[in-house]
Amino acid sequence: MSNVTKQQFKRVWFITGASRGLGALIAKAALADGNAVVAAGRNAAAIVERLGESPALLPVALDVTDEAQAKAAVEAAVEKFGRIDVLINNAGFGLLAAVEESSDADVRRMYDTNVFGLLNVTRAVLPVMRKQRSGHVINMSSIGGYRAGAGFGVYSSTKFAVEGITESLHAELKPLGIHATVVEPGYFRTDFLDASSLVVGKEIIDDYDDTSGKVRRFAVGMNHNQPGDPDKLATAMVTLVDAQTPPLRLPLGTDTLKAIAEKNAFVTTETETWKALSQSTDFPV
Repeated sequence: MSNVTKQQFKRVWFITGASRGLGALIAKAALADGNAVVAAGRNAAAIVERLGESPALLPVALDVTDEAQAKAAVEAAVEKFGRIDVLINNAGFGLLAAVEESSDADVRRMYDTNVFGLLNVTRAVLPVMRKQRSGHVINMSSIGGYRAGAGFGVYSSTKFAVEGITESLHAELKPLGIHATVVEPGYFRTDFLDASSLVVGKEIIDDYDDTSGKVRRFAVGMNHNQPGDPDKLATAMVTLVDAQTPPLRLPLGTDTLKAIAEKNAFVTTETETWKALSQSTDFPV
């Protein structure tokens, strides 16, 4: 028998990685805006401890790498609230190491969460949104999802994957009345650079001291001194969801805007420099 909650909520949000960090702040902002929130995380008790108890909140235990758990969490959400209007794929973690320093185990574990876990949850939610002919899939990428750099190469590769997946979702879902957006935060003052969210490669190769090594040292000084305000990011997510025509990409933070402008300028210059060779590879017309 259905146990759909009767209260009138603005929307129903499903947020992964909601027990702490940006996920918890986004959940808090969504609740304050009059929405119902399905807050998913590995530890449901930690979610209640962080967000409290409310008829508008459904904490669910979810390891995104477990496809069966993802399906069960979505079923619980629909049982409770009757629909899912917004999916925030937020669960993920980082890896700080040169590409050669990145161990196979660390890389595979990160891909399992950042990419395959995102796909597990998205595949579980989309049948609900397709039936509704409405919804908004929001995938959390990073400044590193648009511009990779030394020390974060493999982490950036997972976010490049998220960017590509979201671009395709945008094209596939638009005719069905469903939006897709990839959000690209810069450095925000969260615990992302702590050990709880960032794996630091154990192998250190001296030849990379001036590149990835420099980034390791930079991360220590940047931790909890990042320029971005996480509360303002959470508020921005509510504004994004309220938009009638949401963007495919939403950079957040002046550092991300600067990184995007610099990469676009670099690509334009390099493309023009090598244009003749690029054009030479077609069959003659």
